[in-house]
Amino acid sequence: MNATKVLVIEYVSEDIQLEDVLLSQNFQVFSLLPDALNIETVADDIKPDVILINSRKVTDSIMQFITDINRVYESPIVLFSDDPDTHSVNKVIEAGISAYIVSGLESNRIKSIIDIGIARFKKQQSLKKELEQTKSKLEDRKLTDRAKGILIKTRGFSEDEAYHTLRKLAMDRNISLGEMAKNVISMAELLEH
Repeated sequence: MNATKVLVIEYVSEDIQLEDVLLSQNFQVFSLLPDALNIETVADDIKPDVILINSRKVTDSIMQFITDINRVYESPIVLFSDDPDTHSVNKVIEAGISAYIVSGLESNRIKSIIDIGIARFKKQQSLKKELEQTKSKLEDRKLTDRAKGILIKTRGFSEDEAYHTLRKLAMDRNISLGEMAKNVISMAELLEH
């Protein structure tokens, strides 16, 4: 099994203990200073399993990086900070970090914190995927109901006949019921004009 790739972004320049602790715990470590941050390098070259940010305060540049990286390369992000301000906590949670550790850079807890951050990230991803699937099913249901309505109105089908016709057409064409419903709706709209 490969070592977990950890990208460390160090805003506390004199604090190199984090990298040393990670190396001693068999993590594969990549370190970048804030001025060397490049989203494409992170996403295309490093491809970290987790990103650790070490900073005294939650700054606008940190918030921007978290927002940008989540748009391009979704990864668990753990933020170590000395900033207990409720507003800062809410901002970083909203931005999508997996763990926010205030004044807690203790070497004996690093592995547990990383494991929890990764587990929380995976759970968030699972919930996000489930939500997207639910939205997609609801949209397909709405389209199917609309397409059934078109078939009932134009062909005189019962609701049951309209559904079975849509289903058979979808199966014959090897496409989803939602896709078939879209096709029926598009065709009806085309014929109306």
